[in-house]
Amino acid sequence: MARILCIDYGRKRVGVAVTDPGQIIANRLITVPTHTLWDFLKDYFSKENVETLVVGYPRQMNNQASEAVRYINPFLKKFQQQYPEIKLELFDERFTSKMAFQTMIEGGLKKKQRQDKAMVDALSATIILQNYLELKRNLRK
Repeated sequence: MARILCIDYGRKRVGVAVTDPGQIIANRLITVPTHTLWDFLKDYFSKENVETLVVGYPRQMNNQASEAVRYINPFLKKFQQQYPEIKLELFDERFTSKMAFQTMIEGGLKKKQRQDKAMVDALSATIILQNYLELKRNLRK
């Protein structure tokens, strides 16, 4: 099977997570500066077989798209043009940053380590991807 890649897209940084080839577990991969994302994707796709890109899509409490989508939508359009063979999935990312921060606390990370926004972004992508995998499994039942 091919991998599923997930990104938590931000104006400054993009958190990236990926599944194992069996698509069972989500793993934190890396955080890249947003301006280098296209180079990262090109390099990653040349080395790994990826069938789906999951993108955290920010929504408000009323389920309307958040203001941040104005930065994400151009990326989505360009991605579909450049990689039409890779399935693109949007996944609700509400509360993932808070969940990532809580995970860091529960994991015993010190305050200085919890202030590392790059780590929060990569953990957020991992949480988004794990939630996506769980939903996919539940829909198969």
